Parts: sequence; C-alpha cells; structure tokens
Amino acid sequence: MHGLTVRWSLADAPAMVEQELAGYVAGTSHARFTGRAGLRFKTWRMRSGEWFEGCYVFETAEERETFQTEFAAGAAESPGSQIVGSAPVLIEPCDIVAVAEGGSGFAPLPSYR
Repeated sequence: MHGLTVRWSLADAPAMVEQELAGYVAGTSHARFTGRAGLRFKTWRMRSGEWFEGCYVFETAEERETFQTEFAAGAAESPGSQIVGSAPVLIEPCDIVAVAEGGSGFAPLPSYR
C-alpha cells in the first residue's frame, strides 16, 4: 500500500492549538476523508507541544501522487496550516508494509477523546 505523511511542528504554535486541531478533525476533516475514493484509511496523530500529522494510506501509487501534488500546491493555506500558523515541515511518501486489526476491532471514530 502507498502511504503519505504530512506533519506540522507545534513547537511555536499558538496556545490551545491542540484542542483546535482535535475539534477540526472531529468536526470537519474526519467526514471529509471518510469514504474517499482511493483512500484506504487516514489517521491523525499528535504529540503535545511537538507535532501534529495526518497519515494517509492509498490504494495505488497514482492516487497517492495525485493527492500529494494537489496538497503540496496549497499546503501553506490548508486548514491544518491555518490552525497551526505555519506550513507542514514534512510531506513524505512511504510504503505501508502491513496493517493488522487487533482483537478489539477497528473503530473509525471522529474523536478518541
């Protein structure tokens, strides 16, 4: 499978940015990517005061490349960049070697808070 990581630094981000990012994911971004053609799944990850990232897994390399090209062209103006106050520090394609679903099952929720 064909992954893409987009990461923003939170080192110089404004106060309350983590809550604002979580609210954006729950209220807007989750629905935007749910059911998206060509996307296997997306996760949103964050380390408090360090970074926020979106991890995308696409069905084909072409779908990843198309999304990456379109995203990179407007990355500095993307909702994540607007919330954080700066453009992503990393836009990096990768290969997904494997995915395992645990015994508790997969829970596709807009928020785990």
